[in-house]
Amino acid sequence: QVQLQESGPGLVKPSQTLSLTCTVSGGSITTGRYYWSWIRQSPGKGPEWIGYISSSGSAYYSPSLKSRTSISWDTSKNQFTLQLTSVTPEDTGLYWCARESDYGNPSEDDYWGQGTQVTISS
Repeated sequence: QVQLQESGPGLVKPSQTLSLTCTVSGGSITTGRYYWSWIRQSPGKGPEWIGYISSSGSAYYSPSLKSRTSISWDTSKNQFTLQLTSVTPEDTGLYWCARESDYGNPSEDDYWGQGTQVTISS
């Protein structure tokens, strides 16, 4: 059973960098053909896919966030990390990490973390 757990600060000041880590258990992030994704949902909005790092190590970022986003991994720890720079209050929301078989198209085969609330405020 694959499990994902997000961790990181719940409060970040505007203009700073948000950094979240997803720790994966029950399977290696380098095995198979999966997308290790970050998704968020801001208040009053639908879910937004931020980007992914694939099992082969290639990264993709949403065009709207590309200039501020970096997703990397630490295979020795079986973790992948999201960094979002120059945050504003609009980046406030619930952030999830997930293992997806088809990026951006949720299915029953996917695994999601429980989510972590991030608030951008001074």
